[in-house]
Amino acid sequence: MLSINPKEIPVPKLHHYLLGAVGPRPIAFASTIDKNGNRNLSPFSFFNVFSANPPIMVFSPARSGRTGETKNTFDNAKETHEVVINIVNYDIVQQMSLSSSPYSKEIDEFEKSGLTPIASDIVKPYRVKESPVQFECKVNDIIELGEGGGAGNLIICEVVKIHINEKVLDENGMIDQHKIDLVSRMGGNWYCRADKNSMFEIQKPITTIGIGVDQIPEEIRNSKVLTGNDLGLLGSVEAIPTEEEVNNYNATKGDKHQIAKSLLAEGDIMDAWKVLLSK
Repeated sequence: MLSINPKEIPVPKLHHYLLGAVGPRPIAFASTIDKNGNRNLSPFSFFNVFSANPPIMVFSPARSGRTGETKNTFDNAKETHEVVINIVNYDIVQQMSLSSSPYSKEIDEFEKSGLTPIASDIVKPYRVKESPVQFECKVNDIIELGEGGGAGNLIICEVVKIHINEKVLDENGMIDQHKIDLVSRMGGNWYCRADKNSMFEIQKPITTIGIGVDQIPEEIRNSKVLTGNDLGLLGSVEAIPTEEEVNNYNATKGDKHQIAKSLLAEGDIMDAWKVLLSK
């Protein structure tokens, strides 16, 4: 395994390692204005949501790695303490990318990208009409992490109003993860699209407490067929099948671990256990 001391490699190389490993990253398509009302629109993938009560989002417009200069978004947020975070989906990913060009401060990225500015209800920066979800935010705090090239600037935002396109909602009025068609940032020039081919579902163990991998019999735990993910599924049950349940199960003949693996792939965790415990 390659082991690296961050202080012993150039910042650009460190930057590539960080962004290549930490992903996919959501994109904050941040709209700001300066004190004179000039619009700015730019994407940042150092971004996430950090609290629901109060609703807090944090993104980081880092200093230029080449010049060390701050981004217009940072300057505007520091000046006005307002921002709109627009969510990026596949329909606007190319226009979003275009807006990230290093335009000078007086250039309006809404016009350059062809995206439509619409007035916000509470804050002054404009929203992106084409974005499926738009968050109007007040800037609570800004934490500058350094003065050199590549240094981040944490902009801590409190959401004061949310706008959601009804087309991305399900029958319960909640955001449908298939309809919203989100994109995210990877390393280099790569992006990721969260469509039906890349998404999968895992039930959260919120109300259940799994037995854990450490409670799986050693012969199963040391299987050369079952993977770590398979063991994680087996360890997620609250109790293994009883001897009676195992004896009453009509297990298919063959390699138990291979059969169990197939059952796990289909989500039949208890049946996989019964196969593994069968005589």
